[in-house]
Amino acid sequence: MGENAAYVLDEQQSPATETRQLTADEARRLTLYAQGFLGGGRRGGVAGMLHRVGAVQLDTISVLARSHELVAYARLGPVGRDAVESAYWPAKKPATFEYWAHAACVLPLELWPYYAWRRRAIAARGQRWHKVSEDVCEEVLARLRSEGPLTATQLGGAKGGGPWWDWSEVKIAAEWLLDTGRAVCVRRTGWRRVYDLPERAIPEPLLELAPDDAECVAYLTGVTTRALGVATAADLAEYQRLSQQTRIAHSVDDAAAAAGLTPVTISAASSARPLRGWADPAALAWLDAGGRGRHRTTLLSPFDSLIWDRKRTLRMFGYRHALEAYVPKEKRVHGYYTMPLLAGGQIVGRVDPARDGKTLLAKQVTVDKPAAVAPMARALAEAAQWVGCDTVHPERVSPSHLAQPLLAALRTEGVS
Repeated sequence: MGENAAYVLDEQQSPATETRQLTADEARRLTLYAQGFLGGGRRGGVAGMLHRVGAVQLDTISVLARSHELVAYARLGPVGRDAVESAYWPAKKPATFEYWAHAACVLPLELWPYYAWRRRAIAARGQRWHKVSEDVCEEVLARLRSEGPLTATQLGGAKGGGPWWDWSEVKIAAEWLLDTGRAVCVRRTGWRRVYDLPERAIPEPLLELAPDDAECVAYLTGVTTRALGVATAADLAEYQRLSQQTRIAHSVDDAAAAAGLTPVTISAASSARPLRGWADPAALAWLDAGGRGRHRTTLLSPFDSLIWDRKRTLRMFGYRHALEAYVPKEKRVHGYYTMPLLAGGQIVGRVDPARDGKTLLAKQVTVDKPAAVAPMARALAEAAQWVGCDTVHPERVSPSHLAQPLLAALRTEGVS
């Protein structure tokens, strides 16, 4: 968490609490189930998916599609992209809001009261990385009150006239108001945030809730554990960036007990000692009933919540996750926008995709073993069809002796 982290989760556990033992395989299956990749992942469509994972990261990079679309696709299959957008940002009644969770995320609206701890912590810090003008903040609020919801462009422009990261005073003020809860974003238009007043956009019952920091952490501990199926203290801290919380006299065990979670120990091949954590009782009930269901075969966004936590991803899947979009081209190992291949409940390969007209380019494909060739072809074919491509062209395949088998598998899928 680092020396500068303001909040460190206390891992002291009550010895009187009965603890369940889980194998590493059981923990991985619980996570796949909770995240919607194993058994019943299509329940409730996009809205149901968002409630299961608790937060979907937003990012400006668009390769096959933007990441928030890829997250829905990975779990639901080739759902219409318009349906994804309308579920996240419905035109009439708000269903979500945008805020800082693991990163900038779209979140179910009912979580609004429980991010009050972060709004308070940011307000106490005094500013973002930009200097904030309170006078401009008041001007923005006055405009929102008198004119209704507005984008940064409608408020006067997002750019400050310098480099791409140079924001205008209006944009700085609008984002600060968003950070501190004096403004809110419950919809987008043309990928632009629409700023609004909480009292106009957030339902009154949610606005009236006033949880303290301990209540917020307990609630989000429950949300996160249900999203992961099972989680250690470190997993909880990373998923919601709880390490940024202000210090409170409140242990993880207190939060987990308040959330109704089951204490567990998890066998870990990478550690001689079992890991301590907590599990969602509903996910454990599914496991105890046989844990049946079909595994999803799909490509994952590099910003997918299944693989947010690199240490957890390595522990659970033996996969070393890295985003190389911001790495100089000559230093990239696997490509600009590497998407892991999930098949049979394991990560068994990766691909760096791009588009050229109606062709999906697999610029660099890595398959871990010959048995992963057919799932890679199936995942590439489905992704191509979803984005309107009718051909898949692999440019480089590693190991090279699997290039021809991959081409043959793509022909079987009808996309080569």
